[in-house]
Amino acid sequence: MADCIFCKIAEKEIPATIVYEDDKIISFKDLEPQAPVHVLIIPKKHIESLDDLKEEDRELIAHLMLKVKDIAAELGLENGYRLVNNCGEDGFQTVKHLHFHLLGKRKMTWPPG
Repeated sequence: MADCIFCKIAEKEIPATIVYEDDKIISFKDLEPQAPVHVLIIPKKHIESLDDLKEEDRELIAHLMLKVKDIAAELGLENGYRLVNNCGEDGFQTVKHLHFHLLGKRKMTWPPG
């Protein structure tokens, strides 16, 4: 999508500190970190939110989810981490491109919101 900031990052039109990338997904540091480690993990394909997933996206999303543990290990999150997805207006999704926040290196609190 032409005006999507995350698509522009995936296409290397906007710089980002990339921590992982393959042909399907990219992970980069969040510009406003909420934990000592805070990266975003996105599919390179533009999908607006979890609500917009289609059957054809099954393999892509499985791939993304399976890579979370590898990215977490690479970032030294051996004591655990939190993976967050904000979906829709009430879920406080501010960028309309499916993304997951991977946070760690501090104790998380509950409830989160």
